[in-house]
Amino acid sequence: MASIKFELESKFGSIYGPEEQEAMLEVLRNNAPTSGDACIQFEKEYAAYCGTTHARAVSNGTAALFLSLLALGVKPGDRVLTTPLTWIATAAAGATLGAEVDFVDIDPLTYNMDMNKLEEKLTPNTKAVLPVHLYGQCCDMDALIALKNKHGFGIVEDACHAIGAEYKGRKSGSMGATGCFSFHEQKNMSTLGEGGMITTNCPGLFERMALYRSHCTRVYGKSTKYCSLDETKLPMGKRFWWQDFDDCGYNFRMTDIQAAVGIVQLRKIDQLNQLRIDSSNYITERIKDIPGLTLPTVTPGNKHVYHLYPLLIDPAVYGMTKDDFVWAMREERGIRIGTHYIPLHWTTAFQKRGFHRGQFPVADALAERLVTLPIHPRLTEEGLDYLIDSIRHFSPLGK
Repeated sequence: MASIKFELESKFGSIYGPEEQEAMLEVLRNNAPTSGDACIQFEKEYAAYCGTTHARAVSNGTAALFLSLLALGVKPGDRVLTTPLTWIATAAAGATLGAEVDFVDIDPLTYNMDMNKLEEKLTPNTKAVLPVHLYGQCCDMDALIALKNKHGFGIVEDACHAIGAEYKGRKSGSMGATGCFSFHEQKNMSTLGEGGMITTNCPGLFERMALYRSHCTRVYGKSTKYCSLDETKLPMGKRFWWQDFDDCGYNFRMTDIQAAVGIVQLRKIDQLNQLRIDSSNYITERIKDIPGLTLPTVTPGNKHVYHLYPLLIDPAVYGMTKDDFVWAMREERGIRIGTHYIPLHWTTAFQKRGFHRGQFPVADALAERLVTLPIHPRLTEEGLDYLIDSIRHFSPLGK
């Protein structure tokens, strides 16, 4: 029983094995550089996997979001729209660039941004919209792209939950101006606890993101493998090497040891995602008859990769509130239940910016009842059965 409870306490993440260990050792043998050959290989394979022409490895998903908006030219006075039901990094990317950030309420079935409510929030100064593929299911991208074509804003896909997810045969991260991914320890694949990637099909955006990722550095000459071989660019008197900075940028680089692990994880991701899908289907089949629970809705044409398994509780029918359920599962059954997410308009950061509870009624109502169940590729059938039995245990009508 102790091992099952540990399995259900560790509710996120990927699986590392001997392949990742050997990849790390190989980088150590090469003195563990930053952003070297392993990063270049990881970027090539990642772009190919997503079906984009470019990918750039970064330090985390937050950096990917920030660099995407920076590359789109977001600045003070511009407007950026996203969902209130997400991690703060999605909205903070625009706020830290001085943009006006606003939220669009969510779809009550998928919990993603409600595209039917987006157009009323668009203004002439809307520079970017950040759809979040929440819990591992893509947003309604056809509707969003149609609005983008009509109004001219940039789409930055927050696909941090959704590597490998598909929308009508297209991979997440391939449908917007950029796609942003996180390899944090809790995600479907990980690069040693932190890491991220940006994908794009636009050479201009790629160059701008790549420059700002690494201090806006340009190096000319023949002295290193990262330099241009065009000596005509060298200033007078600089025969072999010259370094310049286009602007004041940032250090959001990934290390080679992370990238080496990322290459292995990427080659496993479809298998890891299938384990999540299988576990989620197993749970759904065995709790679908319990009154008072709303299970995940997968919309037609979507491949849901279940970074999280959302569960909506009706306390009047199930017999327990969200807070009581989270507490009882933890204290009585040893199972860690998530509360993803606190709506951003409830947070101090955005109440300081003029938002308040009740402003987005669907998100407000669902946040009072929405929990997430433990999902990761290490779950066993025994652990899943214990989780299902625990959910039934607290339901007067589900036993």
